[in-house]
Amino acid sequence: MIELIATMFAIGLVVGFIGAGGSGFILSVLTTVFGFSIHLASGTALAAMAFTTSVGALSHLRERNVAPSIGLIMGALGAVGALLTSRLAAHLPAAELRVLTAVILFVAAVLLWVRLVLTQRLRERRQSQPRWRRAVYSALIGLGAGGISGLFGIGAAPFIQLGLLTVLGVPERQAAGTTMLVIIPTALAGAIGYARAGFLDFRLLAEVVAGTAVGSYLGAKLTQRLPRRYLRAAMIIVPAIGGGILLS
Repeated sequence: MIELIATMFAIGLVVGFIGAGGSGFILSVLTTVFGFSIHLASGTALAAMAFTTSVGALSHLRERNVAPSIGLIMGALGAVGALLTSRLAAHLPAAELRVLTAVILFVAAVLLWVRLVLTQRLRERRQSQPRWRRAVYSALIGLGAGGISGLFGIGAAPFIQLGLLTVLGVPERQAAGTTMLVIIPTALAGAIGYARAGFLDFRLLAEVVAGTAVGSYLGAKLTQRLPRRYLRAAMIIVPAIGGGILLS
């Protein structure tokens, strides 16, 4: 138990720093290192993220790293998407779900890398969008990210961040905080879907939350204080490591 909590604390530090829900990384560790099934790890990781991101989002709000209106729209639609697809995930074979989850984590890392190559000119153009268009884009991004979250048991943070950075032109630090706000309802809805299928261990959940919640709160403090290049690199490296662990 102590080893698991200590591991989750370390993951929480990274999660809080990059504004990622981290459930993809957490389920990779729970499955590969601690030997839990992919379905149980997915449900538990999503439930943990609902708690952990609440703490991290509060810290980011205090640091003024959140775009509230965009986050609320994306979160609401994300919850709908996650609730719908989490029911489908419960019927996928464990081996196939594990490989698909690893692939989607690698795809997320690649997309974020591509985004970093393209950025500044695109951001300047997107920030001038009318409010109604930004609201529509926020809803569509939230629905899509929620569908990915529920199906693969991940927080879909890289996809949320990609939408915020590329489509909506939100700066890196604000994208980190807004992502945590979006993940709260999205992860909660996905966890409910897994719980209904019997894939949620409350004792394991308590141990995961005990580590990640504290780590996430402290990690969020680093977002504003460390150079931006570290944040950019971490956004790409974390999902790639999660995918690699699942395939090991």
